[in-house]
Amino acid sequence: MRAFFFSLLGYFLTPWGLILMGALDSSLIFFLPLGIDFAVIILSARKPEFFWLYSILATSGSVLGAAVTFWIGRKVGEHGLTRLMKPSRLERVRNRVSHHAGVSVAALAIIPPPFPFTAFVLVSGAFGGNPWAFFTTLAGVRIVRFLVEGGLAAIYGRRILTWMQSTVFEVFVGILIALAIIGTLISGIAVLRSTRRPRKQEACS
Repeated sequence: MRAFFFSLLGYFLTPWGLILMGALDSSLIFFLPLGIDFAVIILSARKPEFFWLYSILATSGSVLGAAVTFWIGRKVGEHGLTRLMKPSRLERVRNRVSHHAGVSVAALAIIPPPFPFTAFVLVSGAFGGNPWAFFTTLAGVRIVRFLVEGGLAAIYGRRILTWMQSTVFEVFVGILIALAIIGTLISGIAVLRSTRRPRKQEACS
């Protein structure tokens, strides 16, 4: 099992894996706090000369995943959001998002978790946010975030690589994987229940 987890980690620490991680990080179901950030840092520490490329790949994946989430929000509309989010959380997000707030919401993409960025993308799509302005700003702030992380990793790469060879790193990876599995299962179950709820209501009516 340990070998499987580390082989899975090894896949995400590749260019294609980085794009996939970025896309999953902006999706409704996948849950791994700071996963994409750590992937950029580790890859940049291994090959400092390519830190700029890893930043671009991570940004591309993030925009791709956010585009899917934005489209889902646009598809389900305002009323459909009640099936995907708790009413209390939806109300808080809706108070910050308006038809003309796409740029300001996308700019918040530079803030790392626990900020609920995915929920804001979903609501922005449902409320008819301007996709061009939204994703242009999103790409801009994400590339800045990843370039800063990758640049620092390129400078302090030796220390990071030394840390990766320690037992502490193995424990840290194990905790991250456990969080990813538990969080993804909880998110997946919540989305599955939300899609079944309308059918049950129709059957009762």
